[in-house]
Parts: sequence; C-alpha cells; structure tokens
Amino acid sequence: MGFDKEASSSSHVLQVQPLPREDTPLLTKSPPLSSNSKTFANIFIAVVGAGVLGLPYTFKRTGWAMGSLMLFAVAFLTYYCMMLLVHTRRRLETRHGFTKIASFGDLGFAVCGPVGRFAVDAMIVLSQAGFCVSYLIFIGNTLSYVTTSSTKSPNEKILGFSFSLKSLFIWVCFPFQLGLNSIPTLTHLAPLSIFADVVDLGAMGVVMVEDVMIFLQQRPVLQAFGGISVFFYGLGVAVYAFEGIGMVLPIESETKDKQKFGKTLGLSMTFISLMYGAFGALGYFAFGEETKDIITTNLGQGLVSSLVQLGLCVNLFFTFPLMMNPVYEVVERRFCEARYCLWLRWVVVLMVSLVALLVPNFADFLSLVGSSVCIVLGFVLPALFHLIVHKQGLGLGGMALDGAIVVLGLVLAVSGTWSSLLEIFAAKA
Repeated sequence: MGFDKEASSSSHVLQVQPLPREDTPLLTKSPPLSSNSKTFANIFIAVVGAGVLGLPYTFKRTGWAMGSLMLFAVAFLTYYCMMLLVHTRRRLETRHGFTKIASFGDLGFAVCGPVGRFAVDAMIVLSQAGFCVSYLIFIGNTLSYVTTSSTKSPNEKILGFSFSLKSLFIWVCFPFQLGLNSIPTLTHLAPLSIFADVVDLGAMGVVMVEDVMIFLQQRPVLQAFGGISVFFYGLGVAVYAFEGIGMVLPIESETKDKQKFGKTLGLSMTFISLMYGAFGALGYFAFGEETKDIITTNLGQGLVSSLVQLGLCVNLFFTFPLMMNPVYEVVERRFCEARYCLWLRWVVVLMVSLVALLVPNFADFLSLVGSSVCIVLGFVLPALFHLIVHKQGLGLGGMALDGAIVVLGLVLAVSGTWSSLLEIFAAKA
C-alpha cells in the first residue's frame, strides 16, 4: 500500500525512531516487550514532567474545586484521545495492511499522507521547543530567586548595562547549551532521563510534606471557584501537565499484553490525576493567595528549599538537549536531507533562548503552550485521524463525538491561545 511504498522509496521518513516527549526522550530504547507494571511505569515517566510545578499557582487562579474538576476532565479526555490513536493504528494494520506505524508522525502519514506528517511534525516542534522555553524560564527565575536576598535588587549592572538576573542566568546557560546541543548522538545522556524523574518526584515529595506542615500551622483564605475568566488559563496548564501523547504508540508497541493496554493506561492516568490534584491543592491550601507561579519559591531560601530548586535546575538544564532532539530530527530531515547540521541547531537554541527572555512568568507560558499546540496535538489530531480511518464503521454517534472533539479542540486552542497571550503581555506591561 501507499505507506509501504513510501517506506521503500524514502526510508528516512518511516524508519525514524519514535519521537521523544517531555520527560523521557530515550524511553524508546527500553526492551521490546513490557509487562503491565513496566507499561504503567513507562506511561508515568512519559506524562509526568515540569508542568506539575505550576499546578498550585493554577489552583490559586482557578480555585481549588474548579482546578480539580478541570484537571480530572483533561485527564479523561487525554486518556480517551490516547486510545483513539491506538485504535486508529490497529485498524490501519488489521484492515488496511499498513505496517511500521511506529510513531505519531508515521500515523499522520498513513492517514493523510505528507500533509498529516507535516501537521504532526509542526506540532511536535512547537510543543518540544515550548517545553524547552519553559525550562529556561524556570532556571532563570529560580536561580534569580535563590541567589537574591530580600534586600538585594534583582537587577545587576555589567559594563554600565542593566540586566535582570533571570536574563543573566539564561545567557550564562546559552553557550553551555550550544555545546550540549551540538552533540549528534545523545545516547550517553540517557541516565539523565532517569535522574530527571527521580528529582521531579523527590521535589514533589518535599514540597507536599512542607505544604502539609505549613497548612497545619496557618489556614489561609481559599476560594473554590475563580470564575469563567480564568477557565482558559487553567485549561492550558492542565493540558500541558498531561502532555505525553507522542509516546503512546511506542509504549503500546512495547507492551506484551496489548489487550490490557487500555486498562493499564487508564490506571496510570488515574494515579497521575490524583497525584496532580493532591499536589496542586496542597500547594494552594498551604499558601493561599501568596502561592507563586513556581511553587518551590514559596518554601523560602533555606537549605532544603535551595537544594530542591538547584536540583530541579540541573535536571532541566540537562533535559533541555534531550527534549530538543525531536526538533532537530524534524528540521534536519526537512532542511538538511536528514544530515547533521550544526549551525541550524545553534539557530534553534538561540531562538528558544530569546523567547525565554521575553516571557516573564513560568505558569503563564505553560498555559500558552498547553492552550495552543498541546490541545491540537493531544485532542484535535487524534480525533481527526480516528474519524478519517473509522468513518465507515463509526455510526452517526461516533462520528458526531469525534467531530465534536475536533471542533471543540480548535475553538479551545484559538480562545486559549488568545487568552494566554493577553496574560503574558499584561504581565510585561
């Protein structure tokens, strides 16, 4: 079929490795067949990332009840759309004879040809680059906070020019990131993926324990619902926090008992949802209206707090080149005939760094990325591909449901992007 023909004439298109996602870019090197428990762990690693650190601030904006409801609704819709991708691939392989559908991009090509692959590639590039922008914002803001006392100005003068400490730290990272991102093969950095997950979980544990202790000592005024005006803001951060759909097909391929994959995925998403809800709610309950966009900065400047924050910065610093790998795979395939291109990588790193300098707030940028590309990648494209492949057997109800997800996703993406941009520009003003 057309997909197989393309594989024979353009092998670099269909034999690319499955595209990495936010937290575990080298997960695809796992053994080919995984038990249900290993599959559960792989899903957890693929989904949980730095976005969780912005949830307490989001609960402050939306209210704890509205934030929780939104979080669980996004989790369910994310699970549903992940399963749509799995069902779409199975249908193509069993009914239409397609093979080697290893990644989201391959599925896009099988369903819609080059246009489908381009759509997925574009969303992958924007989302991965967006993740890396948020990493630099986090690093700059966190190091600025850790190194600045309450009486010291957050701005420094160098050679007569005034720089914010955040900008200074981002520029300090820049040459080192050029070096790390110049490495053609990042396989030897694979242990850092595990380190990232350990640090994330450790930081969450420390923060949650501190939250409980603070909440028992002080009971701040809390709100349950923040109003419709913050709906899109909360939606964007929630979608960002659950973004891991690009790893679903590779993980399902590695699963030994594929008949139970849906159940395992559901259990994993339920566990992650409960953990996210507890983390967001406890952070807000502890600090109330004083909750900051990066929750770790609420812990003060003590030794434990500083170690947690520095550990997260080191984690994200070394995760940056791993997250940029799928971006380089796409741009080098499209502009350099899949050959390694140093100058192109450096230009991309420069662009990402410049965007990070322009965005002041970590959580605001999470909302922008989640509201725009993550909604399209996580909801619109899976439902659209499922509708195209299954249109003959879905029935009126199934077609209406897929169509509703596509339309609703596009409306939310446009509205949420506009709302997030207004938040960012209002903060800069």
